[in-house]
Amino acid sequence: MRPVETRWRTLWTTALAFVLQVIPLPMWLAAVRPAFAVLVLLAWSMVVPQLGGVGLGFALGLALDVWRGAVLGQYALATALIAYIAIRQHLIVRNKPVFEQTLFVAGLLLLWEIVVWAIDGWTGHATGGWTRWLPVLTGAMLWPVASALFAVDGRRRRSAP
Repeated sequence: MRPVETRWRTLWTTALAFVLQVIPLPMWLAAVRPAFAVLVLLAWSMVVPQLGGVGLGFALGLALDVWRGAVLGQYALATALIAYIAIRQHLIVRNKPVFEQTLFVAGLLLLWEIVVWAIDGWTGHATGGWTRWLPVLTGAMLWPVASALFAVDGRRRRSAP
């Protein structure tokens, strides 16, 4: 795949994931909606770390901050942090079986939610109940599909753009 195609594909899939993240849903369905934008960011950070990196994570997080009306930088910090960890570990993780990748992604999704939850608590916003943690489980369950779509496997796709 050519570098220009990869850049456009990165932008389009990230934009689509952002739309899926912020589209209004009924309350019962919104409680289990996975963090689509974070999953796509993690997939791109493992496949092409030069494009799906901390900068993309920070920009995506700022967009989530603005959309949700959160403290400016709350989602940006959390998203950039997990993008950094994904990039640092991408050579190790993408050569693991899908089950181990799923555990890694579940840990990153949990870290993302913990950072957002902690900042909510420190700023005096409502921290939510137990349903706040459901997107971590649904995101982890969705990772095998995302892994297959993005070919997060070092043997199937090269990491160079």
